[in-house]
Amino acid sequence: MNVARPFGLNLSTDSARDIVSAAVREPPAEGVALVVTPNIDHIATIRRSPALARAYRMATRIVCDGWPVQLYARFCGLHVARVTGCEITSELMRLAPYPTPQRLYFVVDSATTEQAVAVWGERNGVATSVTVPPFGFEQDTEYCQWLAGSIRAHRTTVLVMAVGAPRSEVFVDTYRTLLPRCWAFCVGQAVKIELGLVRRASSKWQSVGLEWLWRLCQEPSRLIKRYATASIGFGFAVIEDQFRNLREDRS
Repeated sequence: MNVARPFGLNLSTDSARDIVSAAVREPPAEGVALVVTPNIDHIATIRRSPALARAYRMATRIVCDGWPVQLYARFCGLHVARVTGCEITSELMRLAPYPTPQRLYFVVDSATTEQAVAVWGERNGVATSVTVPPFGFEQDTEYCQWLAGSIRAHRTTVLVMAVGAPRSEVFVDTYRTLLPRCWAFCVGQAVKIELGLVRRASSKWQSVGLEWLWRLCQEPSRLIKRYATASIGFGFAVIEDQFRNLREDRS
């Protein structure tokens, strides 16, 4: 029996707890176990970014972060739960101190986040290193090689990329040969939310699928164009995926 692959992706049925438990139990057998959390923006970006598309093909776990992605997956016959980057990050950071020794490396967006992560690591007795890369770091090969080397030198077991898509995913995939054996979580702003630096929508907003509207109200100038572009791109991705499925059914 063929398993549905919405957008050509192998979507995971694991919960956030399942994924985090696997990550802290043991490192991957080899290389980097990349975990990605697609929403409509990611799906739209994949259409025009070969680098992000490759990162998704190489990912170890792909979960449905955005509810439209989940709904489309169910429309395709794949019954998966919604698993957000916030849920994964919450499971990961609230599990500390860990049942087995872990070495966490965070790549974050600001000095404020860096300080908050450092305090979290010290409070929980976790060997933690934090880096704030410069704007546009993903285009600087020399810097990216240094960053990968820093992550390796830390003997990282869990890498948390919190600088947004597609930078996080593309960095991990492009420099995976320079990275240590570790789990890599690309979770965007979820670290700031978990640390209380950014307020998340209440459970009521989340339960009716309106967390995106909450975020839009918080940062309208930054998000309105992004959401509009992502919605259009996601719509095209759905149409393309349906045509691809029709071609495969006829072949």
